[in-house]
Amino acid sequence: MTTDPYARRGLTTSRGAGSSAAPVRRRDRRGHGPRGPLMPTSMPAYRTRAQRFDDYVLDAVERIERRWSRQLAGTEFAVEDVPPSHPAPWEHGGVPLGRYFPADAGQAARIVIYRRPVESRSNDALDLADLVREVVVEQVAHMIGRAPEEIDPELRD
Repeated sequence: MTTDPYARRGLTTSRGAGSSAAPVRRRDRRGHGPRGPLMPTSMPAYRTRAQRFDDYVLDAVERIERRWSRQLAGTEFAVEDVPPSHPAPWEHGGVPLGRYFPADAGQAARIVIYRRPVESRSNDALDLADLVREVVVEQVAHMIGRAPEEIDPELRD
């Protein structure tokens, strides 16, 4: 009787000393072969929620940069999953959807959009794209010192 657990299942290994055989592709415990991706990477549905969210942020930033490129020069835009647990002094209650960090000590001005709080407040993909756009516009307006309606006149109410 053999003590190799793979031999009991009818599988072979190439771990033996002096073995020159190539590694064997193992099957899962039910005897099925290794699974590949369910969808080709070229399909739009292959993208993760986080990647689609990043695309919404990029679309919103590109839209704003067409009008305000000079004022946004050097500004960094970032996406984080959740905000830090300690609120900023000016934030009163609630979870922030985004934050503006002014330029400081050699660092560029930065606008951060928080993915999970924004996603939790939207009903579908269209609503999510609109909400992302609103949050980006509000943060840019805060940074420039203008009203959100000036930044994006087509912003919904």
